[in-house]
Amino acid sequence: MAFNSFHFLAFFPAVLALFLLLPHRYRWLLLLLASCYFYMAWKPAFIVLLLGAAAVSYAAGLAMERAASPRRRKWILIAAVGALLAVLFAFKYFNFFNVSVRSLATLAGLDYGIGAIDVLLPLGISFFTFQKISYLVDVYLGKFPAERDPGTFAVYATFFPQLVAGPIERPASLIPQFRQEASFDYARVTDGLRLMAWGFFKKVVVADRLAPFVNTVYASPRDYDGPTLAMATVMFAFQVYCDFSAYSDIAIGAARTMGIRLSDNFRQPYFAASISEFWKRWHISLSSWLTDYVFGPLTRARWIRLGWYHKFLLALLLTFLVSGLWHGANWTFVIWGALHGGYLIASMLSQKLRKRIVQATGLARAPRLHATLRVLMTFSLVCLSYVFFRAASVGDAFYIVTHLFHGTPELLARVASGDLGAARAAFVVGGTVPAFVVAVLGVATVIAADAAMRFGIRFEVPRRPVWVRWPAYYALVFVTLTLGAFYGDAQSFIYFQF
Repeated sequence: MAFNSFHFLAFFPAVLALFLLLPHRYRWLLLLLASCYFYMAWKPAFIVLLLGAAAVSYAAGLAMERAASPRRRKWILIAAVGALLAVLFAFKYFNFFNVSVRSLATLAGLDYGIGAIDVLLPLGISFFTFQKISYLVDVYLGKFPAERDPGTFAVYATFFPQLVAGPIERPASLIPQFRQEASFDYARVTDGLRLMAWGFFKKVVVADRLAPFVNTVYASPRDYDGPTLAMATVMFAFQVYCDFSAYSDIAIGAARTMGIRLSDNFRQPYFAASISEFWKRWHISLSSWLTDYVFGPLTRARWIRLGWYHKFLLALLLTFLVSGLWHGANWTFVIWGALHGGYLIASMLSQKLRKRIVQATGLARAPRLHATLRVLMTFSLVCLSYVFFRAASVGDAFYIVTHLFHGTPELLARVASGDLGAARAAFVVGGTVPAFVVAVLGVATVIAADAAMRFGIRFEVPRRPVWVRWPAYYALVFVTLTLGAFYGDAQSFIYFQF
């Protein structure tokens, strides 16, 4: 079930009302049934996969606590994590690796008879697999006791607001909350609903208005000049941000109305002044997961026989390759991950050089200008990587990267001579001028809101008088309903595919 569907707009108020009316001892059952219905609304058969993964994780957690020896605990962990990853591999990665092996076999002149499997990717499989792995590892390491109540664990494994696109929650932060009784709190409920409304605005007014322009250009990039490719790439940067952060806002807001706090997933990432800072602000739950469960263990791995510094750099690169593969079974995502790993390694290796450049150019005496340039440079590097994230193939991605500036002087000359139709032809592709204007104004609104939060400017709408507060809420809902793009199931959230 998509958040941006009328199905959800009927489903969620009913669940919230029942949750607030029911005694605490029955709420776990309501959440479990609601979560199963939420997932089954997409493809009923895959509920078996979701609950099966939960059952394996629950049983493995108890088995590890009861294991007689550390060796046995380790083998239980390996078996359980291996089973989860095997299912993930079968559904998401088998065809990718199969095609890669077939290509290598063809180059070597060998026969390779294993064909592709035609299987639908379960919704949110990467998210709920990683969440269950974090539970198993934390139980193994003694960071969290194995959950003994199967009902509570089932709710943790299926909790519908964050089930299919995160945030990826650790057991210590989420499971105890299901035991805490939450009474009705007007401020908490309105705070959650307000965050959900902001998420809906970002999704249907901004992300979904940008989608037709981006989709048209990236569907056939060789038909367009550099300015159009560049504009589509910048549009995609805001599309994917507004789309994914909208899901997080709606998920966090929905959980908050029920007294459950989920982790922040975004903190104004496009105001980051470095790639390192960007990853502290973008998809925070995945970044912290990869840090704790991939990067950390790699830096401590004895089988990597390198000096500490070189091991650190290698672990950084491998972690981002894992991040790329997690996002999608395509070489474009692998390159995207490698680019970000390369950015961070280059940043570490060039610290002294960059410091000398700042001193030589006088930027050290203009800290605000320097900070602005760093933000713009970081955003440009992120946009460059997005070409590989969004492109349908590696060939398309390299075509876009190598043609980003083709035709720019000609376009600027035509616009300077008063030919505004040239700009319209270059940028308003795949949509109408009104839709383009709405998308641009929506992006400007999101940037302004992020800038205000980034620099500590608080609107404090909840503390305003009723005659200010409620008109602002109604205005947000009205704008969302009148200017939003409602495409039904055809315009699902981007991260549903991961």
